[in-house]
Amino acid sequence: MNQQRYYSLDVFRGATVALMILVNNPGSWAHIYSPLGHANWHGCTPTDLVFPFFLFAVGNAMSFVMPKLQNAGDAEFWSKVIKRTLLIFGIGLFLNWSPFVKFSGTELVFKPWEMVRILGVLQRIALCYFFASIIIYYGKSHIALFVGMMILVIYWVLTYALGAAGHPFSLSGYFGNSIDQAILGVSHIYKGEGVPFDPEGLTSTLPAIVQVILGFLVGEYIQLKGKNYEMLAQLLLTGVVLIFVGYIWDFSFPINKKIWTSSYVLYTSGLAMLSLGMLIYLLEFQNAKGKWSHFFDVFGKNPLFVFVLSGFLPRVLALLRWVDHTDEKGEPVYTSALPWFYEHVCKNINSDLRVGSFVYALSIIAFFGILAYYLDKKKIYIKV
Repeated sequence: MNQQRYYSLDVFRGATVALMILVNNPGSWAHIYSPLGHANWHGCTPTDLVFPFFLFAVGNAMSFVMPKLQNAGDAEFWSKVIKRTLLIFGIGLFLNWSPFVKFSGTELVFKPWEMVRILGVLQRIALCYFFASIIIYYGKSHIALFVGMMILVIYWVLTYALGAAGHPFSLSGYFGNSIDQAILGVSHIYKGEGVPFDPEGLTSTLPAIVQVILGFLVGEYIQLKGKNYEMLAQLLLTGVVLIFVGYIWDFSFPINKKIWTSSYVLYTSGLAMLSLGMLIYLLEFQNAKGKWSHFFDVFGKNPLFVFVLSGFLPRVLALLRWVDHTDEKGEPVYTSALPWFYEHVCKNINSDLRVGSFVYALSIIAFFGILAYYLDKKKIYIKV
């Protein structure tokens, strides 16, 4: 296999991390531009592309590592995959529980385990990485593709057959919700939809595994074919085909991120291929590198570390609070560094509050971009 270095893959991975941080850190969730919000249920916004793109990038990276693991043998494979899976899952659980204390009035109290969400973005990455690695390691490429397609079909059948009659693809009718509640417990499930429902639940993780498999197959393919226009044309054509099939499947199995439908997997994977293809053309063929590509590249050098820190740091800073003003009843209203920055700086930029919220998100991205640049300059790479 031709293991040429693809700078475009690094930029693609880094861009997904940067965008994940951007959409997760608005100044106010009540004031965001529609492309920066998730679809309410069915449908797909630009924000709904970020997570599947990252899983696709995980598969891309795996295509460079898997040959080494296959040459090293079963013992080395299981050792590395299990350790990495447990580490990523554990970090995700740590992030959900952190900073382990919360304010109750003016007192800090311990955040009990009963309030901790078990699953999340990093936990899904860990599980998808684990099962995709096994399928690819033992099945090789052609069998992995077959298994992936079977997973998508089986998930479709299960969602329809086991879901509520008449509305199996709805929030209340989705079959996986009862399974997640039974296994994880209601107290450990996300409740942001107004009811206990986890968008990174166990059952909806099943089709997400296929996102990693497709990313692996694309990474393997571009290495086998090398940097030429035939490879690029076939990559773009395959992306268009997957988008088309995803659209057709949408009529019977709606594109939906929150239950990670099979049509959503194909649709977003097709868009990932088109995006990657454009980056390959610009960066590998046209050598259009510059400050824009380097900005995303440095995010890709420490992707999980920067992402985890972007979730952990605001929670820690929130513990360092002070009285900002008093309300109408004379009660103190507390603030901390980041909320103060939004309320007193960003929010006042424009009467359209979406502008201030977006500026705040860009400020967060700038901060972590500077951090990622510093780590890269010092050759500090924190592998997870």
